[in-house]
Amino acid sequence: PRGFTEIEAEKVAHLIADVLDAPEDQAVIERVRGQVSELCAKFPVYGK
Repeated sequence: PRGFTEIEAEKVAHLIADVLDAPEDQAVIERVRGQVSELCAKFPVYGK
């Protein structure tokens, strides 16, 4: 899906766990948000 490899899937799982471990920590949320944005840019839903 979207070109993800096992490496990216594992990274997404860790990002989810990071937020679940610290749902009120704004620093964690901002860091994860940035990493998710990078992944979305690298693997867009609709290829060009």
